[in-house]
Amino acid sequence: MPKRAAVVREVFKGIARANSTYTIEFGPLRATGVPAILAGVCGIVLASGAAALMARTAGRLPETLREASVLAQTVRGDRPRLNP
Repeated sequence: MPKRAAVVREVFKGIARANSTYTIEFGPLRATGVPAILAGVCGIVLASGAAALMARTAGRLPETLREASVLAQTVRGDRPRLNP
């Protein structure tokens, strides 16, 4: 039994050592260890969801982009205004 406990202890030491090597830095944000792993997995899931959404709505994409550009022109503050 002590040999099995030693093996388990060594496995957890290895996991802890490998876990501390994961680091993600994005601008002022920095994550190390388990939060970095979770952030990486979340990024992959979000990217795959965005790709699936784009594949599903590819036929409507030109219309959506046209409406987005019109919205951006409407919201811009430097557009000419009529003088009263």
